[in-house]
Amino acid sequence: MKSTFLRVLLAIAVTFTFSALAQTGSAATPSGAGAKPADPAPTAPAATTGPSAGTKIGAINIQEAIFGSNEGRRDLEALEKKYEPKRNELKSQNDELEGLKKQMTTQEGKLSDEAAATLKKQIETKQKLFDRAVQDFQEEGGNQQQEIAGRILQKMAPMIVKYSQENGFGMVVDTSKPWPQSAVLWWDADKIDITKAVVDAYNVQSGVPAPAAPGATTTPKPTPKAAPAKPAAPKPTQPQ
Repeated sequence: MKSTFLRVLLAIAVTFTFSALAQTGSAATPSGAGAKPADPAPTAPAATTGPSAGTKIGAINIQEAIFGSNEGRRDLEALEKKYEPKRNELKSQNDELEGLKKQMTTQEGKLSDEAAATLKKQIETKQKLFDRAVQDFQEEGGNQQQEIAGRILQKMAPMIVKYSQENGFGMVVDTSKPWPQSAVLWWDADKIDITKAVVDAYNVQSGVPAPAAPGATTTPKPTPKAAPAKPAAPKPTQPQ
């Protein structure tokens, strides 16, 4: 059962594609003398009962847990700084394009056919280069985010299993995506959400201190950012 639970966790897509992790299965479970066990999990929030009396159901936002942890926030901040020069470069290219388009609009009818054709060709060429640069930037940034998420999830998944077992949960569902993207239509976060408890325990185990500037956890733009699973959920700096 534990192995199956891990395989499910490692296969969760969230905003990312964790296809490689889906193959790790129970390999994510710490083993050997070098493995660091999770610290005692805090008291679980009150949980509702499922179809079978006594079966506790919990909910966790995997995306929030990953990027809400000190390690996730730290790595996203580092990623933000890494991509800042490229983002500024793209902004300059976009500003240049907008300037040319404005010139085309304001000088419409005033330019010769040859000059208008040259300007139009220049805009089209620069637009193609810009679109390609943005696409490459998004793909590279997305791959970097996947690497961060996958690395953290491999260490966090066994902790989620341990926490769930120690607190008597018979089922834990992922609420990273809103319905209908996920099968979870509604849940009472105050009663069954274990995201914060898992994050707190993971922060203790990882030993990574909280970033100096908690608010600076935005992901490299223009990488798409997933919508939070519920209104009260803090943004993980998704994963735009």
